[in-house]
Amino acid sequence: MNLTGGVVLYVVLWFLTLFVILPIGQVSQQDAGEVVPGTPPGAPHAPRLGRKMLLATAISAVLWGICAWLILGGIFTREQIMQLDQLIR
Repeated sequence: MNLTGGVVLYVVLWFLTLFVILPIGQVSQQDAGEVVPGTPPGAPHAPRLGRKMLLATAISAVLWGICAWLILGGIFTREQIMQLDQLIR
């Protein structure tokens, strides 16, 4: 894995983690009883995006470390990954 591959892997993991974390603990404006005029009632009341972004950063860093260890440690090689389609056939 080169530098570009590592960065791309981290960015993909970060966005995937963020989109998984976003709905956790979400309260709509209607449920909170404070609907702001001009917004839909299902809009988030207090999304806490900064906290969720930091959490996504930490989780994706751990996941990236595990993936980098698996790839750079030789546990998974490119040839093995290319042969995964043989399991389906």
